[in-house]
Amino acid sequence: MSTITDYIDANKETFREELFAFLRIPSISTSSEHKNDICDAARFLLDKLESLNMDRTELFETDGNPIVYGELTTDPAHPTVLVYGHYDVQPPDPLELWKTAPFEPTVRDGNIYARGASDDKGQSFTHLKAVESYLASGESFPVNIKFIFEGEEEIGSPHLVPFIEAHEELLACDMVLISDTAMFAEDTPSITYGLRGLAYMEVEVEGPNRDLHSGVYGGAVENPANVLAGIIARLKDKDGIIQIPGFYDDVKDLTDEEREAYRQLPFDESAYKKTLGVDALHGEKGYSTLERATARPTLDVNGLWSGYQGEGAKTVLPSNAGAKISMRLVPDQDPQKIARLFAEQVESLAPDTVSVTVTEHHGGQPAITDLSFYGLQAAADAFEAVYGREPLFTREGGSIPIVADFQQLLGAQSILMGFGLNSDAIHSPNEKFALKDFYRGIQTSARFFEFLPKYS
Repeated sequence: MSTITDYIDANKETFREELFAFLRIPSISTSSEHKNDICDAARFLLDKLESLNMDRTELFETDGNPIVYGELTTDPAHPTVLVYGHYDVQPPDPLELWKTAPFEPTVRDGNIYARGASDDKGQSFTHLKAVESYLASGESFPVNIKFIFEGEEEIGSPHLVPFIEAHEELLACDMVLISDTAMFAEDTPSITYGLRGLAYMEVEVEGPNRDLHSGVYGGAVENPANVLAGIIARLKDKDGIIQIPGFYDDVKDLTDEEREAYRQLPFDESAYKKTLGVDALHGEKGYSTLERATARPTLDVNGLWSGYQGEGAKTVLPSNAGAKISMRLVPDQDPQKIARLFAEQVESLAPDTVSVTVTEHHGGQPAITDLSFYGLQAAADAFEAVYGREPLFTREGGSIPIVADFQQLLGAQSILMGFGLNSDAIHSPNEKFALKDFYRGIQTSARFFEFLPKYS
């Protein structure tokens, strides 16, 4: 392994400059104006894979953005790892809040500042450089490796699942390696073994055929805004427990061992509140803050609209009101079932003085990796070898729907090996990624490939 480590140390500047070239490509998938940039980013990755002299590299066109693929088979008896990443990024808006240009990478205080630095160009690039370090050092690569990079993650990956379904044999693997999560804290390596799912809904309440004068009609006609507020208020009780019949029926409860693991995490609740600028926290009764935020289901209003929004007063009784509501789900909740239960409950709470429309926008399955899975054991050893401390095992409150898709379609569990931090401001101005963790990510990935055959 020393020759591989030497290669990584000797090529740090080269790796950084290559990453900077990648980050300079404004591959924004939400905007059709950046279609050429999307293609440039895909070609950039394809060129990097081709430079490794892999057994196969290919750019697959889809009805959306291209999918980049590469594979290297060393021995059919060895474990096969599928590395997944995405090369598309979020829009950088609002631009005025960036201290430096979002697509001109800048290093400040040991951090790389650029859109995509952490999500997900910087993190996914670590695995490509780890493989290069192995091959360039003349070492025999210890596993079979496949790469798949998509360009639509930030818009919901609409063409990835059909691609996987059509290429199950090509993508067959023993596990999926993903670096699109965060460490628990700085210098605190963490492996995410659980992700929440999602059911995203929209509720619209329609009343009179036009906005009405609140003095002339108030008290005589039902106010859609009042109705919507009442419905939302009845979806949860004062203890934070969701009031939808059947909502908790399939929830997989935390084990005593998992709850004890949560208690051992170095979580500072006072600092957490200070960071958020709140004096108190609230959530489901009977659970800790971390449990509520990562391992329990939730229901939250994401947006509300109705009536007059301008300056000053306007005495209006609005004709309609709407809300967007998301529910984070845990194993073994099904997004479609939860969406149906939600719609039934909202409709049952609505009076006959208004009409209510409930729309399901999108969802994603929750996912959990077996803590005894040998891939997790190899990942833990790799983190400890590089960071000098045992990693924490955590769940994450967000959703990466493709993790569940890989599990269902390929029968493969995922290793969520994050090198970023929750403070990296992904999707926000001044996104960053610690330069030291970019390098340590390459080293950890290389160690993972080294250790994996010992457990298989």
